[in-house]
Amino acid sequence: MKIEKIELNLLESPIKMKRSQGVGTIQASIKRVVLRIRTDQGIDGVGEAQAWEVFSGTNENVFHAIDVFLRPVLIGRDPRDIPARMQECDRALVANPEAKAAVEMALFDICGKLAQVPLHVLIGGKFRDTIPFSFSIANPDIHADIELAKQMLAEGHRIFKVKTGFAAPAEDLKRLSLLREHLGDAFDLRIDYNQGLLPYEALRQLRQVEPFNPTFIEQPVPRDAIATMAQLCAALDTPIMADESVFSPAEALRTVQERAADIISIKLMKSGGILKAMKVNAIAETAGLPCYGGTLWEGGIALAAASHFIAASPNVSLGCEFYMPKYVFLEDVLAQMTPVAAGHVHVPTGPGIGVEVDWKAVEKQRIAFAG
Repeated sequence: MKIEKIELNLLESPIKMKRSQGVGTIQASIKRVVLRIRTDQGIDGVGEAQAWEVFSGTNENVFHAIDVFLRPVLIGRDPRDIPARMQECDRALVANPEAKAAVEMALFDICGKLAQVPLHVLIGGKFRDTIPFSFSIANPDIHADIELAKQMLAEGHRIFKVKTGFAAPAEDLKRLSLLREHLGDAFDLRIDYNQGLLPYEALRQLRQVEPFNPTFIEQPVPRDAIATMAQLCAALDTPIMADESVFSPAEALRTVQERAADIISIKLMKSGGILKAMKVNAIAETAGLPCYGGTLWEGGIALAAASHFIAASPNVSLGCEFYMPKYVFLEDVLAQMTPVAAGHVHVPTGPGIGVEVDWKAVEKQRIAFAG
């Protein structure tokens, strides 16, 4: 089996509402890349990448990276030899984890379709059928998010992660108070600063949010402030979760060695794909740190692939935030959305990633193509 062709689509996807985090804001639309790898045996694989300029890079760069640097090392090669293909990608291009994640998930999609098994079977088998679902409260209009959260509670959703750090500390406390006032204590509250606090002020600010009893506080300070992360872990009762501080297995090892987190958020877009995500998880699990399934702004293809990773990973036990397709995009690119119901994401059961792409929706959102 050989890779014959790689088709790249740069999309601009409209979204329903403004979303704010500690490092930036999106509104109106987001860009992402959808690819299709075609083989000489008629089996195609699909993948998706999503970057954010304030987080790791641009989607234009992802598109260019695959088109110019990764395409030449993949064409004519066997898609079944995934570790070899990904090592060749690493040698051809430094960094660019989103581009490599998209390529790798397409290769896994091909292998799963060829073997007629879901992706999770290829990486160790399924530990769970469903994953606890978390929705991020990120609309600057907190009252709009409260109304949405009330609807979601009625539908059986119980985990809400509040984005903080994009407004003044007093405003953060007000938003948290309003959530508890309107939603009560019948939900699992998590807090995410997305690097929004300065190291010198972080401990004082976080002591003020601890009375809201969050399950964890995510990435309160800039990613390189490892000493401050370790200080916060030692000083606070609430667990601290590392997100931006851990992209790679090497950064996971450093975080463990420095005792700079109690939990690690794993994102395929950070790690560069499932194989490296498994290494991050193995390091965390060995150190006794549970993990969480994070996301940038990916759609249904990438999140379906990530759900297979979580399904096969017992240590990724704190749920996932795979909410973009159902709650934020005006339209995703899947013919049928991966089910999210009663507070859980249902892991796909079809071969490969287990999704069917609506190529008309891809064409509708497409702003650039390379094939």
